[in-house]
Amino acid sequence: MPIWTDAVTNAIRRHVVKTGSSTFTRQALIAGEIGAIEAETRTRGSTPTQTMGRELQQLRDAGLIQFVRPGTYRWLGDMPEQEPVTASKGLFLLPAIPGVDEAPEHGYLLPARWLRTATRMIGQWVIYQAPEPEDGGDYVAVARIERIDPDPARKGWSVARIESGTFLEFGRVVSFRHDGLPVERGLLGADGRLDRDLAARLVRAVSDTDFNRIVELGLTTEEDLLPRTDAGIDMPTPQKVFDERDVYTLPVDRTTMLVNKTVRDRQFRKRVLDVYGARCALTGMKLINGGGRAETEAAHIMSVEAGGPDRVNNGIALSGTIHWMFDRGLISLSDAGDILLSREINDRDSVERLIHPDRKARFPARAEDRPHPRYLHWHRTECFHG
Repeated sequence: MPIWTDAVTNAIRRHVVKTGSSTFTRQALIAGEIGAIEAETRTRGSTPTQTMGRELQQLRDAGLIQFVRPGTYRWLGDMPEQEPVTASKGLFLLPAIPGVDEAPEHGYLLPARWLRTATRMIGQWVIYQAPEPEDGGDYVAVARIERIDPDPARKGWSVARIESGTFLEFGRVVSFRHDGLPVERGLLGADGRLDRDLAARLVRAVSDTDFNRIVELGLTTEEDLLPRTDAGIDMPTPQKVFDERDVYTLPVDRTTMLVNKTVRDRQFRKRVLDVYGARCALTGMKLINGGGRAETEAAHIMSVEAGGPDRVNNGIALSGTIHWMFDRGLISLSDAGDILLSREINDRDSVERLIHPDRKARFPARAEDRPHPRYLHWHRTECFHG
């Protein structure tokens, strides 16, 4: 089947360029390239997976690929530099480099070995994954790469710059496994087991199918925002995806949802209300309306218009009145959480009775969820009327 041999060879070349590694798994090759192979050959064959296995054996015999372990191979053929680089969605493993203070909403530091892989993602969306040494980390956020610049502080390194206003934390953290399988199916080897070498890469390509599946699971719906229950007002809000949901099955590009303001606001509100327990950080109030929804609002510290990201450390839970005052610069916060009141407040006594008596905001327990000093500083200098 010469036409299949040529198509599989071309598919392998595309795949190793896409991933930046000459090592690949049969499962990942099938997941990422079977559609292109079928289009090139104009046939599915009776059993595409078995046909792929036979073609890989022929390429082994021809000395173009090397057997590494069951289901895993290494490409030995040429890799011309002029081969076009095709666009691909991707994934960044957090933290980018331990000890490097590069906020993920602004940029991702790239060692030289991952530059080629990341270059394919310029103009594309990438998913952020939290590190987990034993298995795979949770999928926590998404953003779009605007460009890649040389890092002025590190020779040979680069920085993937994030397009302003695109970084978004998922309203629901997506667990690495769902229904017993990795959500990212491209990480499965031919034997159906997790390819741990591929899963450990700092930067890797993600198929449209896997990307859409992760986004579908991560996006919060309106019903997820503190739904009404019979248990009273202290309602638990799940942090991870464990329940049964209708997982993505149709060929719909979920990136269209990632730029929708309503969708983005919903994710931000869910994350902020979760870490603050739906309670106003400055007053301690937790009001629940008749529909079971929290009246507490999620406020951006650095405004979206000024480039503030939809990230929990740029947010704070506030009651409606306090939110109104915060956005108009009548209230602000020190880095330590001291509540600052503007001299322009016309009824200062009433406001002082409303906030915590010690004039201290109540921040989340986890340091990474608390307001970041860079955003608090922006609010004090650009918004607050002291």
